[in-house]
Amino acid sequence: MHTIRKANASDLDQLSVLFNAYRVFYKKEPDLKGANDFLKARMHDNDSEIFVCEEEKTLTGFVQLYPLFSSTRMKKLWLLNDLFVDSTNRRKGISVALLEKAKELCRETGACGMYLETAKSNVIGNQLYPRTGFVLNSDHNFYDWDTQ
Repeated sequence: MHTIRKANASDLDQLSVLFNAYRVFYKKEPDLKGANDFLKARMHDNDSEIFVCEEEKTLTGFVQLYPLFSSTRMKKLWLLNDLFVDSTNRRKGISVALLEKAKELCRETGACGMYLETAKSNVIGNQLYPRTGFVLNSDHNFYDWDTQ
């Protein structure tokens, strides 16, 4: 049985391991210390909302959301930036449970919704998101700009 709850400082070590694995999944170099420092700063500065899945005192997945605002709707909007479940715990409904917790956050904060982005090559995510109520927005172009 798993529990979905808000992450806290005592989760930092286990959460950092998951976050590091998430980054490696996206072709980034492993950096456990950097992952720990990054998450510690997010928690300390209240920059994001992080929810974890815990099963028998072990963290098996997480979702991290950042607050945004929609000027046209004049409401809060959440960016679902990170969703990850450890490979040994997939196909147990953990991703769906984490997404439901994210939706709950949206409702509780009076947000108008949430955005997420995933790679076209993320076959699992591109099947999961529509199945959980997300709609692919094909009406807009997505651009990014990097300082590097």
